[in-house]
Amino acid sequence: MIKIDLITGFLGSGKTTFLKKYAAWLVSRGEKIGILENDLGPVNVDMMLLKSLEGENCELEMISGGCDRETHRRRFRTKLIAMGMSGYDRVLVEPSGIYDTDEFFDALHEEPLDRWYETGSVIAVVDAKLEPDLSEAADYILASEAACAGCILISRTQEALEGETAETIAHLNRALEKVQCGRRLRAGEEILCRNWDDFTDADFERIASCGFVPADYVKRGLRDKEPFDSLFFMNSSVTEEGLRTAAARIFGDPGCGRVFRIKGFFKKEGMDGREAWSELNATRHKTVISPIEEGQEILIAIGEGLNKEKIERYLQGGTEG
Repeated sequence: MIKIDLITGFLGSGKTTFLKKYAAWLVSRGEKIGILENDLGPVNVDMMLLKSLEGENCELEMISGGCDRETHRRRFRTKLIAMGMSGYDRVLVEPSGIYDTDEFFDALHEEPLDRWYETGSVIAVVDAKLEPDLSEAADYILASEAACAGCILISRTQEALEGETAETIAHLNRALEKVQCGRRLRAGEEILCRNWDDFTDADFERIASCGFVPADYVKRGLRDKEPFDSLFFMNSSVTEEGLRTAAARIFGDPGCGRVFRIKGFFKKEGMDGREAWSELNATRHKTVISPIEEGQEILIAIGEGLNKEKIERYLQGGTEG
């Protein structure tokens, strides 16, 4: 049977960064893997970030976003059926940062998937610098992703201030308590708190074999995309300096809404004078711009109650919302 891993994480937690490291390790061990990506909207930015992994032993597939949950479930099941006939040793599923994990488990209990796949590792990625005052809806997503995870990976531990990682774990436990889940998490057991650049083979082996926890919690219905928004800005002509300034202003202006992440691609002049692609990945705590081989002129803002007009004015160079 094909092992299938689920990698979840709230918006901007760093799950795609982890996925790249994990997938590269699996390939280095001789496994043939398939990666199934989906995102909130019709353009899958995260899939572009994984292009460098593609090769003989790693293939990328995607489910297009922008659809209702029932349509998404059908597309997920159909894609897994197709991937089940591709000879993979393991499939890695990275859903959007707003995901009902029951969709994953329910699909694997349906024919013919129950004969082709076995649940491998369920991994939840949580930012060490998790915001302390998340909404009820965001806390529910956080709890539902952590409840059944065999391993919780704390991201950006090297950037966290003293006490932030401990407070993040405490926040996770409060969120679990809110949904009446009896599970409580502790560092060093279910939680791996280390700089991912320092992961050893033993760390990855632990993650690859962590399994999942059949935890119970009180479910609540998730409305399609609500209260979370994703806004798309195409063909934005903006400089790197302009983007850094715009991101800082957007995160600092409550009138823009509760922005969790801004990501995407833009062109800038390279060292040789030719245009080159760059990737933007911005959260409230940090803005990272790095070169990438190919991209698409698009910027995406993700969050709650977003004000498109204000965000767009900042991205176009305005100084006021």
